Amino acid sequence: MEDCKGVIATGQQIGAGWSPALSVVKALAVAAEARRRGLRPVYWLADEDHDHAEIASVIAVQGERLVRHRFHFSAPPGTATGWLEWTEHHQTEAQKLWGRLPEPIEPTLRGHVLALGEPLWDRGIVPFSPTMDIDRASIQDELERWQAMELEKDLHQQADLLESRGEKLILDPRKQSAWFSLDPNTGKRSPLEFGQPCPARHWLSPGAALRPLMQSLALPVEAVILGPAERGYWQLIERIWDRVGLKVPEILPRPTVFVVDDDSPEISADMLEALQLRQWEAFGQAMHIKPSALTFPEPNSGWSDAVSGRYQKEIERLQTRLKRLDLRLEKEMAGKQIGADIEKLRQKLFPFNKFQERVIPGWYWLKNHALLERIEKAMMADKELYLITGLN
Repeated sequence: MEDCKGVIATGQQIGAGWSPALSVVKALAVAAEARRRGLRPVYWLADEDHDHAEIASVIAVQGERLVRHRFHFSAPPGTATGWLEWTEHHQTEAQKLWGRLPEPIEPTLRGHVLALGEPLWDRGIVPFSPTMDIDRASIQDELERWQAMELEKDLHQQADLLESRGEKLILDPRKQSAWFSLDPNTGKRSPLEFGQPCPARHWLSPGAALRPLMQSLALPVEAVILGPAERGYWQLIERIWDRVGLKVPEILPRPTVFVVDDDSPEISADMLEALQLRQWEAFGQAMHIKPSALTFPEPNSGWSDAVSGRYQKEIERLQTRLKRLDLRLEKEMAGKQIGADIEKLRQKLFPFNKFQERVIPGWYWLKNHALLERIEKAMMADKELYLITGLN
């Protein structure tokens, strides 16, 4: 790093199986951007975080079914993810979900993530762990200087300002700690109250809002690729960069990637939105007569009021059912128009009604070298949304 002109950085809390796949999207995005600018692409392994529920909850694709699974770690709550053990039991458990996996390079979750990420490191992306690849003693004094500057007040003022503009806070610094202490022997990460000093022989660890500052302290960051939520909490430190004497990196939006089988139909960006919302009429030809538009005879003049009233209610119930049949026919026509089972296509692109990259593990993409090549090559077009074939 000392020899490079600068880096393009991104990152994500490490997760089993490289979950979710948007982590792979971020890594390939920094590779493409770094190549455009002649800089180094760096993937920041956020193994200082301690959200065990997020990193342990995963999905497996079994046939046409999605199966939820959760790994269990023996470490106590609050243990940073870089210290979580990845045992032979975890490895066996993971291979039952996703098939054969590379052996971890060390018996930790970080070692598992580094091993699965080899296809990215082979593409020139540099993995960087703030708990392993940096001399924390060398930056401790600077972090303590920042803590003494009472940056929490700046965070609170900025949060108040953003709320006054009607903006929703992704992270509220008035409710979450700005600083933690991290025990390098056990990995235990504990919140620090305002002004509370870091215990001796512990690392001072910034919270999520201040983490970007430590990233630029450790690396010559020229630009960062961030998702929408990350861009939200980066707003909190807009007034702090100058105070701590750091250059503000350029912020670039993270692109969105959908991956489908080679034989899947061509889908435009507009169609993706319609698919997510089940707006089947956007795909098929307009129906001449919808079932719900059929007319029914009026009540017979010889019927009693009671029978006529009951007849009208039955017609109303039938029309409600026929409106559901309208949607079914629209879906069938849409499927014929694009030549595919449109509901299955929707489930592949929007599992659990979420973007595919937010649900499936990144390992499904990482093990497909040709797919990674397609994604990175497509990203040289510098767009915000990509639909990539090559999952077969």
